[in-house]
Amino acid sequence: MKHCKNCATRLTGAYCPTCGQRDVDLERPIWSLIGEVVKETFELDGRTARTVTTLFRYPGRLTSEFLAGRRRTYTSPLRLYLVISISFFILVTWLAQSGMLLEPGQDSGLDAAQQARFLSDDLPRLMFVLLPVFALLLKIVYFDRRYFDHLIFSLHLHSTAYLILAIVMPLEEPASRHIVWMILQVVVFVYFLAHFVIAARRVYQSGWLAVAFKSAFILFAYMIIVSVVIETTSSFLIMSD
Repeated sequence: MKHCKNCATRLTGAYCPTCGQRDVDLERPIWSLIGEVVKETFELDGRTARTVTTLFRYPGRLTSEFLAGRRRTYTSPLRLYLVISISFFILVTWLAQSGMLLEPGQDSGLDAAQQARFLSDDLPRLMFVLLPVFALLLKIVYFDRRYFDHLIFSLHLHSTAYLILAIVMPLEEPASRHIVWMILQVVVFVYFLAHFVIAARRVYQSGWLAVAFKSAFILFAYMIIVSVVIETTSSFLIMSD
């Protein structure tokens, strides 16, 4: 009979009936333990695969399902955003350190290091702060819906954007040399625009023309805000150095 390692209570299942601690067997290969930690931290189970598949195949469904109260089937919007955004910024930091995101004439040593530091330390925090700003833009054009609804939509759309950028950004260097990769980038970008419009129509139940116009306005305004914030922050950090 097993006993809880925390309070010594006799165990009758996977969790201690007294303190609630899970019975974990540490006498296992290290990769098995690491896999379990990752799974529990990021909830990398069947729900994650189902969530990402739904995110891409059925724009707006995740938001609609969550707001309708059907939340157990999919990974929560905040957890999904955190997992995808962390993975994305790890990827782009590596690309920056490798010099793959530098403009012509930039130094592969100093400029790459500064770029990587900004992408790993500052930009993730800036983008998280800007999430409510995007939700506010949604609130302006869809004023009859709760702000909370817009926050959920914002989390799902940003998650999609990071996955799209994770595909597009590694193609920057090949696209400068071969038109095939450039066309692929354009196709992926057009998919994101279509995804935004379809998702907004499903969630906000507006006509196609109204949704397309409102989506264009929101995206244009948000890109200006993001550009200004990033440029201002970058200039401030350079002056601080």
